[in-house]
Amino acid sequence: MTNALPDIGTADITSLIMDDHEWLRRAFARLDDARTKQELSDAWAPLAERLDTHAQAEEDVFYPSLLKKGSDDAEDETDDAIGDHNKIRDAVAKAATLEVGSHEWFEAVGTARTENSEHLAEEEDEVLPDFRKNAPVELRAELAQRWIEFYAQHPKGKGIDTSDRDPQEYIEENS
Repeated sequence: MTNALPDIGTADITSLIMDDHEWLRRAFARLDDARTKQELSDAWAPLAERLDTHAQAEEDVFYPSLLKKGSDDAEDETDDAIGDHNKIRDAVAKAATLEVGSHEWFEAVGTARTENSEHLAEEEDEVLPDFRKNAPVELRAELAQRWIEFYAQHPKGKGIDTSDRDPQEYIEENS
């Protein structure tokens, strides 16, 4: 008897998103170990860049397909995700205006971390299972390829749009 379940570890958008989530969690942990302003800056810069890149990757590659292939909850899940991305982007942008290591900087970074942690949990517990149940394996593989291409086209966050999006406009444009 063969196993009919797909291996989400190979060419699957949900797996790549979860891999990014793990990278983000570990990057926040590295930030915890930073002691000097230089260490904080060296840890934060790639993390801030990846937070913004990850948000746009999800918005460009994943969420349009969720809106078309997800369950009846897909619009609510997308609305929530875009709102979460806006909060994370805003916190990253605020941190960029502050002196690294200052009390205010730590507050902005803490907000980014809290918003990100909540967002990742919601995606992993609700959004990604919804997509795995409703999207064909072929689509998941196609989106994985597009995800990889997206990151290749935006090395070190090059060309990433960090502006907030209106969740309802996004849903209307991508449904």
